[in-house]
Amino acid sequence: MKRSLAFLVACGLSLGASAQSWPTKPVKLVVPAPAGSSLDFIARTLGDKLRTRWKQPVVVDNKAGAGGMLGMAAVAKAPADGYTLGIGFNGPIAFGPHMYKKMAYDPAKDLLPIVMTSSQPNVLAVPVGNPAKTLPEFVAWAKGQGGKVNYASVGAGSSSHLTMELFKSVAGFEAAHVPFAGSPPAGISVASDETQALFTVAPALLPLIEGGRIRLLASTSLKRTDTMKNLPTVAESGYPGFEALAWNGLFSAAGTPPDVVSRINADLNEVMKDPAVREAFARQGLIIGGGSPDEFRIFIAGESAKWGAIIKKVGISID
Repeated sequence: MKRSLAFLVACGLSLGASAQSWPTKPVKLVVPAPAGSSLDFIARTLGDKLRTRWKQPVVVDNKAGAGGMLGMAAVAKAPADGYTLGIGFNGPIAFGPHMYKKMAYDPAKDLLPIVMTSSQPNVLAVPVGNPAKTLPEFVAWAKGQGGKVNYASVGAGSSSHLTMELFKSVAGFEAAHVPFAGSPPAGISVASDETQALFTVAPALLPLIEGGRIRLLASTSLKRTDTMKNLPTVAESGYPGFEALAWNGLFSAAGTPPDVVSRINADLNEVMKDPAVREAFARQGLIIGGGSPDEFRIFIAGESAKWGAIIKKVGISID
């Protein structure tokens, strides 16, 4: 008994010491998206601040591909020591398990949520020539088109795609999906009236908005955001409780010591309080994150259940 107690105490001291000494070498931050993307911006903005706190380099490693799964697979398979972190988002975390017949990792088992880094509502864009000036008017217009409405998305299985499918289901109108490879071509298709609606993040549409080629009708956050105070939400426009956020957060490999996870979480929360960071995120239309690992884990579980039901209803299946 005494030997067991001594062993447990020694282990506890060892674990406690690991967070105090961590990090003793550079930390890799995997971004499952290209350089210049919003995820890359988030990683580099936070990484610059963490480098100062940790007194170690934070090396951003862009691993784009397979809808974000390539990068997150690298995080899942990395040593569980906190030296390889990744910025995960909706697709490879909450959507993927319901869409793909086979994944190289199980997000719920192989990845450890540390903290949400940011979220961003989608906005509903329509051609400027569309007669609808409000969301209820758009729904009424769409219902009167006899199923001839086409809607764009930034890709099959994206937040853009699934948000419209969720909205169609609650609003009760029909529209055919036309996927594009990213926001620029999707936005142009709406501006030219090739498609009649698009849910995507607002910054991607800014040139078309400023050029007077598209009109925004609503955002998908529960409450109006500081950067879009004049834009009504879907929830306040007749669909209470409607919310669809593009979110992201920090992950490590499952099995990372709890004290190291707590250290990373605490440091990220402090960095995200920095006025310069908050201002930089706001300029990008991002809602700053924060919170505990448990809060992030519970949020992800809810997102997975919510969108999994939509994916099943729509019948999205990718080999």
